[in-house]
Amino acid sequence: MTLSPTPSAVSRRIHPAWWIAGVTFLTIIGAAGFRSTPGVLMDPLHEEFGWPHGVIGAAVSVNLLLFGLTAPFSAALMERFGVRRVVTGALLLVSVGSLLPVWMTHSWQLILCWGVLVGLGTGSMSMAMVATITSRWFVARRGLVSGILTAAGATGQLIFLPVLAHLADAKGWRWAAVLTAGVALLVVPLVLWRMRDHPGAMGTTAYGAPAGTPVAAPPAPTTGIATLALRTLRDAAKEPIFWLLAATFAVCGASTNGLVGTHFIPAAHDHGMAAPAAASLLALIGIFDVVGTIFSGWLTDRMSSGALLAAYYGLRGLSLFLLPTLFAANVHPSMFVFILFYGLDWVATVPPTMALCRQFFGDRAPIVFGWVFASHQIGAAIAAVLAGVVRDRLGNYDLAWYVSGALCLLAAGLCLLMVGGRQQPSTAEDRDEVADAVTQV
Repeated sequence: MTLSPTPSAVSRRIHPAWWIAGVTFLTIIGAAGFRSTPGVLMDPLHEEFGWPHGVIGAAVSVNLLLFGLTAPFSAALMERFGVRRVVTGALLLVSVGSLLPVWMTHSWQLILCWGVLVGLGTGSMSMAMVATITSRWFVARRGLVSGILTAAGATGQLIFLPVLAHLADAKGWRWAAVLTAGVALLVVPLVLWRMRDHPGAMGTTAYGAPAGTPVAAPPAPTTGIATLALRTLRDAAKEPIFWLLAATFAVCGASTNGLVGTHFIPAAHDHGMAAPAAASLLALIGIFDVVGTIFSGWLTDRMSSGALLAAYYGLRGLSLFLLPTLFAANVHPSMFVFILFYGLDWVATVPPTMALCRQFFGDRAPIVFGWVFASHQIGAAIAAVLAGVVRDRLGNYDLAWYVSGALCLLAAGLCLLMVGGRQQPSTAEDRDEVADAVTQV
C-alpha cells in the first residue's frame, strides 16, 4: 500500500522562493490600495475642503514623481539595508501617509502625506522590487514569476477600487483612507515573518539553481549600485535612442496613471455617473491589462518592438479623442469597448520598451529601463496636475483628453524612428564596469 505524503513532507517540498514570491505578491497588493485612492477621493476632498482639482492633483503629481525617481535607487536601498527592512519601512510610510489626512486641515498636508510619504513608500516597492526578488530567488520560472508579481498591482486595483468607492460613498472618504492605511499595515507582520533578504539567509539556493550550486551568503552592504545607476544615466543620455524611449514612455505615463488613472472617475462624475460605477469601470482595466501585457510580450518576441509601440500609441491616441463623447450618466456598450481596449493597451507598452532597452543598451538595459520608467512617472505627474488645472479653469476635462490623444499620436511617430534600429552592443569597458559592480554586490 502506498502511503500519502504527510503535510509536513508536502510543506518541505515547497521551495522557500515560492513563499517569498507569495509575500511579495501580497505586499504589492497591499501597496496598490493607495494607488486606487486618489481617483476615488478627489471629488469628496474637493467638496469638503473646496480645494481646486489642480491642488489635489498636485499631491498625486508629487506622489507619481517620487514613485518614479525612487525606483532606480530602490534596489540600492535593498542591497544596503535588506529587502525585509526596506519593504517594512515602505509599508509603514504608505500606512502613515494614508492615515494622517484624516485629520488634515490644509492642502499642504495632503501634498506631504499623499505626495511625499506615500510616494517614497510605493516607490520603494516598484518594479525594482520585483526585479530584486526574481533575480535573487529564482533561476527557473523567472519570467513567469515576474509576470505574476507585475500583475499584482492590477489585482490590487481590481480589489480596492470598487470597495473604496462604495465605502467613500456610503461612509465618507475618511473611512476609505483608514481602510487603505489598515491594509498596508496588515501586511507588515507577514513581511517580518516570511520575507528574507537572500536564499543564503535560509541555507538554500535560488529555485531552479543547478545542482551543486553553493549556498551564497547575503551580499555585503554597498553603495556600488547607486553609483552605477547614476553613471548609466550619464552614458545613456548621450544616445538619441534613450531620449526617444524616455519621451514616449513619459507619454505612456501621462495617458495612463496621470490622466485616466487619476481623473477618469471625477470626469465620469461630471457627466452624472455615480462614483462606484466609474470606479468599477476603472477596475476592469486592471483585468484587461494583465491579458494585454502577456499578449504584448508574446508579440514582442515575434515582431518589431518599434512597430508595436507605434501601433499601441497610435490606437491609444485615437481612443482618447473619442472618450469625451462616451461619458454619460449610465454605462453604455461603447464605454465598455473603450475600457476593454484601454485595459489591453494600458501596460502593453512595457515589453517592447524593455526589449528596445536590451537591443540598444545590452548589459546595461535593466538600469536604463529604470530611468526610462522614471520618465514614465514624470509624465504621469505632469498630467495629473495639469488635467486638474484644466478642469478648474474650463469646467471639464475635454481639453486634457484631446491633448493627451495628440501626444500619443506624436509618440507613435517617434516610435517609427526606432523600427529596424541597429543594435548597439555594450563595449568591453562597459561590460567590465558592470561586472565589477555586480562583484561588489
